[in-house]
Amino acid sequence: MSKTSTSNTEAAVYSRYAEAAKEKISELCCPIDYDPNFLKIIPKEIQERDYGCGDPSRYVRPGDTVLDLGCGAGKICYIAAQVAGPEGKVIGVDFNEEMLALARRYQPQIARRLGYNNVSFYRAKIQDLASPLEEIDAYLRNNPIRSSRELEKFKAYQSRLSNGAPLIPSDSVDTLVSNCVLNLVRQEDKRQLFGEMFRVLKRGGRIAVSDIVSDEDVPASMQNDPKLWSGCIAGAFREDKFIEAFESAGFHAVQIDKYDREPWQTVRGIEFRSVTVTASKGKQGPCWERNQAVIYKGPWKKVEDDDGHVLFRGKRMAVCDKTYHILTAAPYAEQVLPVDPLKEVPLKKAKPFACKETSLRNPKETKGQRYRKTIDPASEASCGPEGCC
Repeated sequence: MSKTSTSNTEAAVYSRYAEAAKEKISELCCPIDYDPNFLKIIPKEIQERDYGCGDPSRYVRPGDTVLDLGCGAGKICYIAAQVAGPEGKVIGVDFNEEMLALARRYQPQIARRLGYNNVSFYRAKIQDLASPLEEIDAYLRNNPIRSSRELEKFKAYQSRLSNGAPLIPSDSVDTLVSNCVLNLVRQEDKRQLFGEMFRVLKRGGRIAVSDIVSDEDVPASMQNDPKLWSGCIAGAFREDKFIEAFESAGFHAVQIDKYDREPWQTVRGIEFRSVTVTASKGKQGPCWERNQAVIYKGPWKKVEDDDGHVLFRGKRMAVCDKTYHILTAAPYAEQVLPVDPLKEVPLKKAKPFACKETSLRNPKETKGQRYRKTIDPASEASCGPEGCC
């Protein structure tokens, strides 16, 4: 995409969503069933002028710090605020000033209805969550750039701001949500976007993204159409590339939680549909041997996780401490049986584990080489009226 096309596309996206903040544009959203109990306190104007293709708010938990990328008029933020509760915190980020103005307009009213105010809105590009644009705008009003020297001074200020006091700090978010916005980011910024999503999420944090994907590559002729871009069409990820973007950024437990069988739109034979993808952060870090194992229950003969560990159905697979805790927690736990060592190996005494290898765990490693215990069934209490079997 040329610089001219990119500029026209960004302008078209901004203009269309600025207009959508003033009056409802029905073609910008898919039909979504939100929990009506959460909508009771949200003004009709916000409900009508908030656009999306899914409901990522249902992944929020009480007490969470939640970040909504491309929050628009704030509907998801105000739903998340009720789920997170007074102990939680919700942050909405959007680039469009008109949308933010609408979201902020009802903030005091909603806070009164809730009995607490746990929502904040900030202006920023979702692919650059370090730069607070409102603060930068204030700086530029007081320090206009009229020379190359002043430009360099501004760049130094911006660097200090992003590195020393980023708008959204690293490792600060429990749950990151986004609703039909990632496809509005230009292609050359999408890798940075996923990097920022990963940066701000805490270890153990979760992500839930609803977006529009295509079943085929979107041709350049469509990508260069500003109207198709602002309509969530031209910038859509191909569905398999969307999953790969999460993998490349370092997320694990990446799964398609919702996939609309019927396309939302079909343009030139290409189908565009809504999906919701969830993922987690936390597979990075050292691998330690603590004699743990996991057994994959099935139904597949074997599966492979995001670190390349192959789990064979019904077999005790040797895993490191980190992988053990990942695979015995959601969303894997229902498919995996944990095998704990009979005698726990203290972490401070654990040796490095060769995590790149796939190997079985000998039961003697779990129980201990000198394990010789014998249990006499006759000496044990009966399991029930008819015995154990």
